[in-house]
Amino acid sequence: MDITVRLLKPAKDRVITYQGELVERTTTMLVLRAVWSERMGRVDAGPVVFEPGDVLYEYFYSDRWYNIFALHTADGRLKGWYCNLTRPAVISDASVESEDLELDLFITPDRQRTHLLDAEEYKAWGLPKRDPAAHNAVQAALTELHAQALQGVSPFDTGGAPR
Repeated sequence: MDITVRLLKPAKDRVITYQGELVERTTTMLVLRAVWSERMGRVDAGPVVFEPGDVLYEYFYSDRWYNIFALHTADGRLKGWYCNLTRPAVISDASVESEDLELDLFITPDRQRTHLLDAEEYKAWGLPKRDPAAHNAVQAALTELHAQALQGVSPFDTGGAPR
């Protein structure tokens, strides 16, 4: 079953819409499989490059302030985990909507190194002053993601692919 993904990027006044294949669903989580398309092109995100044909297992949560994309090459090699700091996702039967808060965390395949991305954009957007509660939730989410990666908690335990 295909699920429509809407990634809201209010700081950039953009919405990205695409389809993902449903892999797993619980009451608070949705896992999708999506392929990075030619339309998106090659995107250099600093410590990782997204390329057409890459496969992503995308974890969306309705009770957490992030989503996690386990990024693999077309032939299955894990490139790492790209974590977007977001408001909790709105999940329905046919769609998921996620609001990007401009701060990202990349975790290497060995789970030993992390890279905080877009910190300047996040700072310029001014979330700490505009919405202190959301800023505090983002900071807690960063701590949680670091701990989960180091401990090898799902989805960091299986290379990101659901079992």
